[in-house]
Amino acid sequence: MAQQAYVTETDNGGSGPEHRGDRLRRLLNRMVSGWRDDPRIWRRGLVVAALAVVLALVMLLHARIPNRIGNLGSLTETFLPWLGLLVPLLLLLALVRRSATALIAVVLPAAVWLNLFGGLLTDKTGDGGDLTVATHNVNADNPDPSGTAREVAASGADVLALEELNASAVPVYEKALASTYKYHSVQGTVGLWSKYPMTGVEAVDIKLGWTRAMRATVTTPEGQVAFYVAHLPSVRVKLEAGFTARQRDKSANALGEAIAHEPLKRKVLLGDLNGTMNDRSLNGVTSQMRSTQGAAGSGFGFSWPASFPMARIDQIMVQGIEPVTSWTLPRTGSDHLPIAARVSLTTGS
Repeated sequence: MAQQAYVTETDNGGSGPEHRGDRLRRLLNRMVSGWRDDPRIWRRGLVVAALAVVLALVMLLHARIPNRIGNLGSLTETFLPWLGLLVPLLLLLALVRRSATALIAVVLPAAVWLNLFGGLLTDKTGDGGDLTVATHNVNADNPDPSGTAREVAASGADVLALEELNASAVPVYEKALASTYKYHSVQGTVGLWSKYPMTGVEAVDIKLGWTRAMRATVTTPEGQVAFYVAHLPSVRVKLEAGFTARQRDKSANALGEAIAHEPLKRKVLLGDLNGTMNDRSLNGVTSQMRSTQGAAGSGFGFSWPASFPMARIDQIMVQGIEPVTSWTLPRTGSDHLPIAARVSLTTGS
């Protein structure tokens, strides 16, 4: 009897996985049969389905959202990738409501989001390249400018741009970077440091009344390259005025005109544009240059705010140059993350 009891207990325990599998199949069968036998699955969840369609239309037609009221279009485009977080929420609501109509509708925003940003989810980084460039908004209130300078120089950048340079901190940056970069120039609140000779250095008028942009020719082993450094005006989100960016937009157009009239074919723009590549207000710049992150990066490459990056408002853009790889550097004492890219000067078109 004892042996029989032992056999019976062992048989039940050994079939545990089988029983768990049976329970799972029964649960799935009940769910499927519940949906199949429910005549209301097409009538429920209409509100969820409508929200899914609206979300899809917002993402699909974001360029048509007007800027006349609080620059709502630019605000939406700045944080456009984050709208994708609403898709799984709507999917969950559709499942909770047991609505076939809502489930089908959720496919729409999912497809639109993947069409817009799916390419950024793949790793497009490559090997090789002739030149490494980097840019960093160092923050005027940076508590450790010397440490920040050393950290960005450690990226191996041949050419480095810094923005939001406080006049009192400029000597600190110059001293910290002197051993790495033989050539440099500071114009207003922006500066460019280079391992290669720099000529034709001048401020660029972006219609601000003070200098926040500059241009220089860097003579690399592969020839001359025009470098632009810019820090476009900040934008603000205000309850009474919306996304205030009028001065930023005016400066972006002026910067775009300067780049368009640049006589050198190979151009690099480094800086804090206070806007993303999706923001139609930066078309004066983005329409004529390529983002290294979009062409040769991995992921979204968000750079701001450093504590929890939500948008890539710091940009490395090129024309007549081929991006090879692009990445975000570790956090410094700034509220922005520094970014870097490796480019090829011999294969650009």
